[in-house]
Amino acid sequence: MSLFKARDWWSTALGEGEEFDQGCLCVGDVDNSGTGHDKVVVGSYMGMLRIFSPHASKSSEGGPADPQLLEVQLQNAIIQIEVGKFVSCSELLHLAVLHPRKLSVYSVSGTAGNVEHGNQYQLKLVYEHNLQRTACNMTYGTFGGVTGHHSLCIQSMDGMLMFFEQDSYSFGRFLPGFLLPGPLTYNPRTDSFLTVSSARQLESYKYETLAVATDAESRQDPDLPLKTGGKRLTPEWTFVLGEQALDLSLPSFSHSSASIFVLGERNLYCLRDNGQIRFMKKLEFNPSCFLPYTSVTDGTTNLLLGNHTNMLLVYQDVTLKWAAQLSFVPVAVRVANFPDLKGVVVSLSSDGHLMCSYMGTDPSFFSTPKVDAREADYEQVEAEMKKLQKFIREATRTQDILPKADTEEDLCITITVSSSMDNPSQAVIQDIGGLPVPSVTVQVKVKASCVVQSSKLTIGVQPPLAVTQDQFVLEPMGVGSSTVVAFSAFVNGRYPPADLNGDITVSYSSPTGVPRVLQSRFSLPLALVCIPSSPAKATKFKITVDTNQPPVDLSSMFKEFSAKSEDKDGNSLAFQFLSGAKVTVLASKTSQRYRIQSDSFEDMWLVVKELVQRFDQHFSKLGIKDFKKIFSGPLPLQEYFLSVDHHFQLRVSAQQYQDLLSERAVQFRAIQRRLLTRFKDKTPAPLQNLDTLLDATYGQVMALAEAAEENRALLDEAFVRLRSATHLLVLLLSLWQGLTPDQTAILEATLLPLLQDTPQLGWEESCDAAVSHLLRSCLSRSPKDQATSLAQTGGPVLGLPRDTTRLKKHITLLCDRIGKGGRLTLASEANVPVPAQVHNLAAPGGVEPIAEVAGDGEEMELPQEATKFIKKKQPSKKVKKEKDKEKKDASRTSSEVAVKEEAEEPVKEAKKEKKESSKEKKESKKDSSNEPKEESKKESKKESSSSKEKKESSKEKKDKDSGEKKVSRKSSVKVKEKKKEPEAGEG
Repeated sequence: MSLFKARDWWSTALGEGEEFDQGCLCVGDVDNSGTGHDKVVVGSYMGMLRIFSPHASKSSEGGPADPQLLEVQLQNAIIQIEVGKFVSCSELLHLAVLHPRKLSVYSVSGTAGNVEHGNQYQLKLVYEHNLQRTACNMTYGTFGGVTGHHSLCIQSMDGMLMFFEQDSYSFGRFLPGFLLPGPLTYNPRTDSFLTVSSARQLESYKYETLAVATDAESRQDPDLPLKTGGKRLTPEWTFVLGEQALDLSLPSFSHSSASIFVLGERNLYCLRDNGQIRFMKKLEFNPSCFLPYTSVTDGTTNLLLGNHTNMLLVYQDVTLKWAAQLSFVPVAVRVANFPDLKGVVVSLSSDGHLMCSYMGTDPSFFSTPKVDAREADYEQVEAEMKKLQKFIREATRTQDILPKADTEEDLCITITVSSSMDNPSQAVIQDIGGLPVPSVTVQVKVKASCVVQSSKLTIGVQPPLAVTQDQFVLEPMGVGSSTVVAFSAFVNGRYPPADLNGDITVSYSSPTGVPRVLQSRFSLPLALVCIPSSPAKATKFKITVDTNQPPVDLSSMFKEFSAKSEDKDGNSLAFQFLSGAKVTVLASKTSQRYRIQSDSFEDMWLVVKELVQRFDQHFSKLGIKDFKKIFSGPLPLQEYFLSVDHHFQLRVSAQQYQDLLSERAVQFRAIQRRLLTRFKDKTPAPLQNLDTLLDATYGQVMALAEAAEENRALLDEAFVRLRSATHLLVLLLSLWQGLTPDQTAILEATLLPLLQDTPQLGWEESCDAAVSHLLRSCLSRSPKDQATSLAQTGGPVLGLPRDTTRLKKHITLLCDRIGKGGRLTLASEANVPVPAQVHNLAAPGGVEPIAEVAGDGEEMELPQEATKFIKKKQPSKKVKKEKDKEKKDASRTSSEVAVKEEAEEPVKEAKKEKKESSKEKKESKKDSSNEPKEESKKESKKESSSSKEKKESSKEKKDKDSGEKKVSRKSSVKVKEKKKEPEAGEG
């Protein structure tokens, strides 16, 4: 017999022409023998009830005893049978039999026989209930938390749940939106009932909710008003399956593995008690039945799964552990304990084939004789064992979606960065502020181990770094041949880069024609962006790093900068960046401290990074393994927020330039249409200065385009500086709390989700979403917050925020929770284990906000209204008069004056809202909901006809122009623009 076949321990055929289904099989000590051994109870649609006590077939003297204990023909078809404590004032187990129109409860008793036929068993009716509606299925349990006995719940074919407490009928309730009945089960952990509706969703109803709901004397229309004395029945939670369910099961082996299992037509679902999904397994076959039967390891569940290919599969959660072949398609499967064998799988087919089986093989007692009696080489055997164990470990690893790479690559890339600067320099900008711009040569050697065709090499560096040539087309290479390319890297901007690393990508085709890509990384020297200088004493920003080793001579660590340094003791070193900022490193003579100081917070990043890396290299060469670097704080969050605010202000300006450009473009096209109409007219009419207005509008468009281009360049520079500041903050956080490399990578991915800004998605909204996710998941304050975070169904569409108050508050909260011991991990339940009782606190729809300082909502309302007025860009007359004196700060002044003049009323309203009652707060929410309507009205006015637009918006355009940064040098053109705009409104 094959290994993967279910071994037949005992089997029988039940009658002829009878039909069975999943509710027709039950196991339990139905006769209350007290031995703990199970009996198999089977009922058929023909009304035949049979009870078996299986045992292994033995050929002993006297013959084997008959395993069938009882066979009774009932009057009605048997839909479902269950074993439980269904009789009041009795701890004995009884048998509940569900018929289409009747529920009967029997007691099974056995009496010792005085003859050779053995014991005699009798079936006695205890009580029965005649049903007014046709039954579909039933479930039982300790409804309402009552212990000592079980109650019954029957689901009818028209969607009514009928509840029975022993021999009395309790109440009935109709399920809302019912069409066809589905599987029904009771969850004793939450005292609720689970069923799958015709909407193909899993629904949970509390027993308490069912008890107080509207009485189900007759089925009511959900649109009609409710009767007095009850509430409309609604589910506690729902989960959309998208397919019809075959069966439900709620095993409760251990506290940690408490789950809800749903068997669908194509998938297996596992959910928590609050409706949150734990996992889902897509099945590649049509299942017929299933049974969660045990928990081998804590937190997992083993289950049996039968399918229509006559297979019985054993899963541990989603992992297939065993597969056994059956001789039929099982419609019901149970696990029972018998006197001769425990853990027997009892399976039943639809035509009455009942089989008790086990999985495995019978041991073989035959041993082959030794062919050769030579001694074993234990060293060779051990080496072979290690080799085989290595193969086993590689085979049992988690398989990735992508195919595994070959152990030997087709190409080998070797990168060599020159230790000295180029002479002469290859930089495009020869000097910045009087300082020469150096360049360094990078040599790349590509060696092929096979025939390589159509290969292409691409170099990528971070701005403002640039290379002399960023793409190379390589010649076809044979086996063992190599190609060498060289290029120079240099600074091509007036600000330092955020990263000195570069990437080299080689794309090629393998000999079989498969396209492949190989990547490698290189690092450029620090001397490429700065030169040695004299130390500065008075600076704005300072960072102190402590170590646990004696101070090191800085000149020995930075040999390329110490040659021109004025300090001979090696206690100080200064780096003058080509962009103008100076960074000084000071080493304490008495303590183990190092101070990095500069007038620019962002420029310290590269020096601090280089200092930390060289510390690690220096002490690793000395063999010191316990070297530690510590940043004692406080974190420079306010300095970091200056970079955030500067970057955000430039993004706002870019959006304003875009809006103004679109307005001027509409005006320019409208004037062109009017001029074209005048020129096509057969009777020439005066132009009414339309040509002058066209030239003035063209000048405005060009001036705005130049200003937008300049703002774009400033925005790129601000983003690079923001990246440098963020890298520095992440490094200080890791030194402050001693984060692991994995935690540092998570923090860096959170605070730097983008490598560059785009008009559709910027850094502020991406970073805020990432930080908010960490605060809701691994850095949440309580298990309740972690549980509710899993129920979040998505957030709003990311867009440019009104201000940075919320982002800065979240970053501050992130640093605070990390400082209090929060652990960064991608798992949602990292810090605190979530008990099962907390799972039902998180409904799928309701998500609690981030736990922040009280009053966040009220403080956030004021900046949103203020920024709304800032976007209007309507400066006062005072700003208009002083525009010639303050050209560079015109936009900033106009926004401040606009906030002062027009945001006075929102400030007063915000103060009143804090004092008024909840009713007045609701009115303020209504007022805030009307703001989008007012903005939509303004946009519709802008898109009206050109004549009405010129009359109504000429003054507003004039104010906006005065509030923008003036880039064009021709001031006379701007004066003429403001004089001609009223004429455009008249024309």
